[in-house]
Amino acid sequence: MSDVRFDGRVAVVTGGGGGLGRTYAEELASRGAQVVVNDLGGAPDGTGGSRSMADETVERIRKDGGTAVANYDSVATPEGGAAITKAALDNFGRVDIVINNAGILRDKSFANLDFADLDAVLDVHLRGAFYVTQPAFRVMKENGYGRILLTSSTSGIYGQFGQTNYGAAKTGLIGLSNVLALEGQKYNIRCNIIAPAAATRLTLGLRPEGERTISPRQDPRQVTPLSLYLVSEESELTRTMFFAGYGFYKRVFIGQGPGWTYQGEEFPTIEDIRDHLDEIVETKGAIIPENVGEAMSAG
Repeated sequence: MSDVRFDGRVAVVTGGGGGLGRTYAEELASRGAQVVVNDLGGAPDGTGGSRSMADETVERIRKDGGTAVANYDSVATPEGGAAITKAALDNFGRVDIVINNAGILRDKSFANLDFADLDAVLDVHLRGAFYVTQPAFRVMKENGYGRILLTSSTSGIYGQFGQTNYGAAKTGLIGLSNVLALEGQKYNIRCNIIAPAAATRLTLGLRPEGERTISPRQDPRQVTPLSLYLVSEESELTRTMFFAGYGFYKRVFIGQGPGWTYQGEEFPTIEDIRDHLDEIVETKGAIIPENVGEAMSAG
């Protein structure tokens, strides 16, 4: 079979200056895409800023014969999100692919969480995906083509101590992706979720000093192939979530069990729920509804 190519496609990668984003940007460019490498260049907690990270990635891409431009706007404001799409249009005339990868961490236990840390994480991860994707989505609708990848996390899907702000933001992206997939379907716009596991600048900072060596299994390049397949023209997948990393590639899904249906004439009681709890919590025979209508009609 032929190689997966991105010739003629324009891709935006947020957080493209390092870690996962850099691997995405470099691989896209090596396969023919024109890439907007967006990176504010801040610290892992989102403070500060520098042009060096985006510039270094662009330099590497150009050195290898690819085409890329740097963008330093923050994803955390509507103006920044709009400017990122504008950079793609001004330099390349279109936008076909958006990979929302930018992220920060401000971990604290829930009882000690400062709302400023909540807002900062929501602004980058959740609101940032809205701000970046909406202007690009409008262009994709006009062109009748688009591929969108949102970055969730197992911390949101399954939970992780000390990450209520991060987990809430990452789970919110699942709802965004589901609706974008439905609204984009007739315009050939596909939207999916990746929950990556890799050793990056963010995650390495959580480890003790002596445990920051990256093995091949932990390398972000373990995640890159699935992420980029999902934004390729070949992929028709949409409204789907995946876990990728450490050599593992798995579908993740939200479903519902067969449950219990009340057959009485009026209303069930609390005791009815108690007496049928085993049926209600049963997962054997679960389905994955494609929309709200399917979820409501399944019985």
